[in-house]
Amino acid sequence: MAAVALVNANVIKPAVAPLGIENLAEACRRQGVDVEVIDLCFEPDPHRALRQHLQAEPELVGVSLRNTDNCYLLSSHSFIPDLQEVVSTIRSATSAPIVLGGAGFSVAPEAVLTAVGADYGIVGDGERALPLLLEAVRGRRPPSEVPGLVWSDGEMHANAPAWPSLEDVPLQRDSIDIESYFRHGGQVGLETKRGCDRRCIYCADPLSKGRILREHSPAAVADEVENLLGRGCDVFHICDSEFNIPQEHARAVCEELIARGLGDRIRWYGYLAPKPFSNDLAAAMRRAGCRGIDFGADSGTEEMLRRLGRDFTPEDTAKAVRACRAQGIAVMLDLLVGGPGETRESARRSIDMARACDPSCVGISLGVRIYPGTGMAALIARQGPMDQNPALWGHTADNESLLEPVFYLSPELGSPEEAAAFLADVIEGDRRFFFGGSGDDADYDYDDNQVLVDAIADGARGAYWDILRRLRQS
Repeated sequence: MAAVALVNANVIKPAVAPLGIENLAEACRRQGVDVEVIDLCFEPDPHRALRQHLQAEPELVGVSLRNTDNCYLLSSHSFIPDLQEVVSTIRSATSAPIVLGGAGFSVAPEAVLTAVGADYGIVGDGERALPLLLEAVRGRRPPSEVPGLVWSDGEMHANAPAWPSLEDVPLQRDSIDIESYFRHGGQVGLETKRGCDRRCIYCADPLSKGRILREHSPAAVADEVENLLGRGCDVFHICDSEFNIPQEHARAVCEELIARGLGDRIRWYGYLAPKPFSNDLAAAMRRAGCRGIDFGADSGTEEMLRRLGRDFTPEDTAKAVRACRAQGIAVMLDLLVGGPGETRESARRSIDMARACDPSCVGISLGVRIYPGTGMAALIARQGPMDQNPALWGHTADNESLLEPVFYLSPELGSPEEAAAFLADVIEGDRRFFFGGSGDDADYDYDDNQVLVDAIADGARGAYWDILRRLRQS
C-alpha cells in the first residue's frame, strides 16, 4: 500500500504528460515516501479506475489541477466541475484526506478548495511540502509548518508558499507511461527553470510559480533529454514561462545540448519574450535543436504594451522574428486583443504589425482572462461591481473570487461577437492567423481539439500551433 496516491485527473486530448506529478512522485520517493501515481488520462472509465486503485487505502490522496479553465472568451470552458466529480469519486472510495495542487489550484487556492470540498491544498512547489503534509496527517507536525498549505478548520488558513532552489537531480520520468504520452500527445514537456519575475498585468504565472527565478543546471536538463531520447521521445516543449529570461541560462542550456551532440537528434519548442533575444541566441537555439518559438508579442502598439505591463516594443518583436527566420526557426506570434484602452485602430495596428513581421503563424486571444491577485484584478476592483461593468464578460455575478471565467474586453471593440467579426474582417482570410476559442477552422484552442488528435495519430509531432499551421500549408 502506497502512503500517497497522486491522481492525474486531466483527461483532455491531445494528452499532456503531468510534469508536476512526475516531479512530486520522484521527490517523494527520494525522501522515503512510497507513492503511487493514478493516471486517468488513458482510462476508458476514469472514475471506475480511480475507485479500483483507491481500494489500497492510501494515507493521503493528491490531485493536480493544471488549469482552472481554457482561458478563451469565445468558448469559456471551466474545468472546476470535472475536478468536483473527481473529488466526489475519491470521497466515495476512501476516507483518506485529499490535497489539491498544480498551477490551476495555485491561481485561486481558497476558492478552488471551497468549490470542490477537498481537505487541503498546496500553493506553489510541492516537492518539499507534500512529504511534510504527510507527516502532519500522521500527527507528527502541525499543518502550520507545511509551506504553501491551505486548509480550513472552520476558518480558512493559508501558509506562505516556499520557492526553494531546484535540486540538480534529473527527472527519471518513470512515474507515468511517458511513451504513451509522446505517442498520443506529439511532444513531451520539459522545464529548465521555474518562476517568472515579469510584471504583466494579466498573467498568473508569478502567482502559481513564484516571482523568483529558479534554474535547473544545464547538465540536469541535458541528462533528462538523453533519458527521454533513449525511450523514443525526441520532440519536446520547454514549459518555462519564458525560456530566454534570463538569456544567459538559455544560452547555457543550448550549449550543453550542443556539446553532447543532441541538437541534430531532437526537436524542441518554447515560449519566449521578444526581448532579450539576440541573433547569437537564435543561432545557439537552432544548433541545439530548436525548431519553433512562440513569442508573447501581445500587441503591435507601444501604448498597449505599456498598459499590459510589457517591457519591449513592436520593433523588438520584429527583430526577434527576423533573427529566427535567418536560422530557419518557425515562429508564432501571440496577440492579446481587447485589454484596457484597446481600440479598433490599435487592434488593427497589431494585426498589421504581425503581418509585417512575416511570422509562420499568429494566434489571437480575444479578451483578457482576469485572475485574482493580478494587476487586471486590481483594475476591475477599482471600477466597481463586476456585474455593472460594461467591459466584463462571463461569470460576473456572485464570482468575487474570479474562479469562474471572467474576461475584460475593451468596450471600444463592442461585444465579443462584434469584436470577433471585426477581427475576422481585418485578418481578411489570411491563413497564418489562428483565433483562439472560435470553434472553427481557424481555432487554436487545444482543449479536446480533434484536429490535433487526428494529426498526432497520423504521426504529426511538435508544438500544437506548429502542427496546425503545417496542416494548413499541406
